Amino acid sequence: MTSVVFAPDSFKGTIGAADAASALATGWRSVRPDDDAVMRPMADGGEGTLDAFAAAVPGALRMPVPVDGPDGEVTEACWLLLPDGTAVVELASTSGIELLGDRRLPFDADTRGFGQAVAAALDHGVPRLVLGIGSSASTDGGVGLLSALGARFADASGERVARGARGLDALAKVDLSRLRPLPEGGVVVLSDVTNPLLGASGAAAVFGPQKGLDARGVATADAGLARLAELLDADPSAPGAGAAGGTGFALLAWGADLVPGSGEVAELIGLAGAVAAASVVITGEGSFDGQSAAGKAPSHVAALAAAAAVPVALVAGRIAPDADPSAFAAALSLTDLAGSSTAALTDPARWLAAAGAQLARTL
Repeated sequence: MTSVVFAPDSFKGTIGAADAASALATGWRSVRPDDDAVMRPMADGGEGTLDAFAAAVPGALRMPVPVDGPDGEVTEACWLLLPDGTAVVELASTSGIELLGDRRLPFDADTRGFGQAVAAALDHGVPRLVLGIGSSASTDGGVGLLSALGARFADASGERVARGARGLDALAKVDLSRLRPLPEGGVVVLSDVTNPLLGASGAAAVFGPQKGLDARGVATADAGLARLAELLDADPSAPGAGAAGGTGFALLAWGADLVPGSGEVAELIGLAGAVAAASVVITGEGSFDGQSAAGKAPSHVAALAAAAAVPVALVAGRIAPDADPSAFAAALSLTDLAGSSTAALTDPARWLAAAGAQLARTL
């Protein structure tokens, strides 16, 4: 019997990883009903990371917590308590860009809600934290996060700076005397990128435009992040320091360890073993672009498949001109299948099923 592993990431803002895997499998089985479909929905630290852990760990409990969303409005979120006491907290569901809908708040969005959820987990007495930091709405350098954990960021006169990237412009003093200590088991941060904090490959330049920063705004935010880097004891050039608008840098300053998110999740769900036993692997994400090779889930899945000499296919909402899909035996774009990005976004399950069926006929 042919075994097919379905291991997509979420298609951000349209369909979660588990539902995407199910839709792909439905399409595949419409052509090859006797094949064995093995579901391994993926995540890389961004949207869907909490769901991936919840699906993979029996007995995991969702712990509700109200937080200040990226726009400052209260939003109902949760963190995940694993049976061994570890807490999993996801930035995407507390301070993520998807929470803003079509809005963008390039200078005012912040990560305070993420910090509030982390604080709630610490208040519960957890011995260890696993933090997913993809899909941020802000470029605040993690100032909101650290503020919620007890740090104080002030201007030259000693007044608290404004929230978001706007506050970095006036930042002059940092007081960490009341910053909460790490739990005894430490903090592991799942990052989906390896960018440094500053410069042409940094948080503002690479990710700022998708959060609403224009060219002038990118320069302003980068200067603000440089000011922050002078005040916190961490290496701004460290891989992942620029993740989530500089939240990776703030977490390094707190003492956390940054690791590739997709690798950590893949290990948790036993992906390598499933891939090694498979005949075909299908992965995907919403937008496959030039950043996808730097820690995103499809590239990690492709590497595992290559190591096992198993063909792997990619299905993406869109495949950007700067993307290199050469690692895949086939690469399908839902935008191309549906005829437009609007059609693909409106009914992603339908077009994922169509992609699954097409791959079943051609692979």
